[in-house]
Amino acid sequence: MNTFRALRILNEQVVNCGRCPRLVAWREEVARVKRSAFRAEDYWGKPITGFGDPKARVLIVGLAPAAHGGNRTGRVFTGDRSGDFLYAALHRAGFANQPTSVHKRDGLRLTDCYITACVRCAPPANKPAPEERDNCLPFVAAELRLLPNVRVIVCLGSFAWDGVLRVLDSMGFAHRPRPRFGHGAEATVGPYVLLGCYHPSQQNTFTGRLTEAMLDAVLSRARELMS
Repeated sequence: MNTFRALRILNEQVVNCGRCPRLVAWREEVARVKRSAFRAEDYWGKPITGFGDPKARVLIVGLAPAAHGGNRTGRVFTGDRSGDFLYAALHRAGFANQPTSVHKRDGLRLTDCYITACVRCAPPANKPAPEERDNCLPFVAAELRLLPNVRVIVCLGSFAWDGVLRVLDSMGFAHRPRPRFGHGAEATVGPYVLLGCYHPSQQNTFTGRLTEAMLDAVLSRARELMS
């Protein structure tokens, strides 16, 4: 089975997942009630899949879709300020053909990069419970197995860093002592190099905790390491 077909089958499993009753109820409520600015739009209201180049050497892992971002548009980091910040940086780094990600049919293409999230449903207050995280992490493990060229994993935030380490533990790539998260942190775990990056949330980007230059530096380092 080729990678495209295998990823398509996995993505169907993701979209049909209903393991977490709290998250199912929340994502569907948000899609039904909607935000006034998006009242005329049809919300996705289901789990989101990974997105990008099946031949990617760089995997970017986030926390979860935003209630009115990915949960609305159906694509990871799409339709919210975090996505605006991230995709602009990916375009500057040569991983994306355009600097914006607005909806699933906007022509965006990624090269040598694949983006996913630890949790696939929008969580209340953007805070998944530990058991919800654990229900979702096998999807990340499955993606890693289906993306054989990945060499670098960029973890957006401490939640993603911890989630990726848990995934690698489950795949037999334990690392002791456990690497600590930090912006610019770097750790080799099994065949992968993990890079830490502050999450491009408004809380970080509006306060200057994460700047364009800081994210550009992480992506530049990912490009150096992926060969």
